[in-house]
Amino acid sequence: MMIPDLEQTFRWFGPSDPVTLHAVSQTGATGVVNALHHIPAGEEWSLEEIHVRKAIIEAAGLQWSVVESVNIHESIRIAGPKRDSYIEKYIRTLKNLSQAGLSVVCYNFMPVLDWTRTNLDYRLPNGASALRYDAPALAAFDLYILQRPEAYQEFSADQQQKAKAYLDSLSTEEITQLTNIIMAGLPGTDDVFTIDEFKVHLKKYEHIDSAVLKQNMAYFLKAIIPDAEKLGIKMCVHPDDPPFSILGLPRVVSTEQDLVDVVNACPSPSNGLTFCTGSLGANPANDLPGIVERLGEHFHFLHLRNVKREADGSFYEADHLTGSTDMYAVMKNIILEQKKRHANGSANVTIPMRPDHGHKILDDFNYNTYPGYSVIGRMKGLAELRGLEMGIKRTLTEL
Repeated sequence: MMIPDLEQTFRWFGPSDPVTLHAVSQTGATGVVNALHHIPAGEEWSLEEIHVRKAIIEAAGLQWSVVESVNIHESIRIAGPKRDSYIEKYIRTLKNLSQAGLSVVCYNFMPVLDWTRTNLDYRLPNGASALRYDAPALAAFDLYILQRPEAYQEFSADQQQKAKAYLDSLSTEEITQLTNIIMAGLPGTDDVFTIDEFKVHLKKYEHIDSAVLKQNMAYFLKAIIPDAEKLGIKMCVHPDDPPFSILGLPRVVSTEQDLVDVVNACPSPSNGLTFCTGSLGANPANDLPGIVERLGEHFHFLHLRNVKREADGSFYEADHLTGSTDMYAVMKNIILEQKKRHANGSANVTIPMRPDHGHKILDDFNYNTYPGYSVIGRMKGLAELRGLEMGIKRTLTEL
């Protein structure tokens, strides 16, 4: 039985991205993962704007495979008075995407901040640059820069001591840099919250814990999924990154049980998951190969990357085939899931996959790309994943 290959894709941030579509076409990817980042979160994407972007991608000989992301307005997350109107705009965007021939939409439900790191230029022994989440650095920011009162009850005395030692080791310039890194806005933008702005957002979540946020997510899904199903759109939520609470903000897509709760909130072929091995892999309690085995039928999109976990909760982006996640076991179970879909006559066997958060290597240092989205580092990851996939498929065919 010949199992179709995963669809190889590359994230591209639009015309202003230093990584050009011409470069993407040389990586081996055939698909582009893109969004209209210039449109504010919550506003409708017009059919005209979608067609313009799609035409640019197709002119480069590529296809727009996945929309990542149609961002969710905070009113939806906090159940604000305008959430229904923002949900209506979201549905209109889905209708326009469907009319333009786009059918896979990735989104996340992380409050206020998107993925969070403390170091965007962590140097590995070979000189490559990686993204890093340092637990003492995050604690130092939370306790002594943000000065969130509740933080003192959330960090142990030992953690507070290490955080203070870390803070004392920083210069004024380094403190500003740490603050700007943590307070960064959405991917594809250069927005950075001020401390005062962030405190205003935190206030909105004062009475919203993970249980309430999960209820608000279920409300959103029950409102949009029936329309998504009619439109043939597959919604796929991205896990929280990191997959645990930070800065007092609740998390609802961090564990296997959270993923189960997402799909059960509104059962439908259109209510699915983005399986991100990096985000989920930062939590040692997550059994990633097992998650593929048990929940793979709900996967509409794959983010494949690896992180190296450390004992204190810190982690950094490792090479795609090394780190704390057994990528061989993950890929093997993904291929077995494809095999099941193929045997069942499913139309969704060729799952879009992209290498995520590559290192800066070689000529990448000459370009000011978005953190984690260098071209050569990601191409290296894609090549490794492509080879791993081929090797496993050949072995399974021969057995």
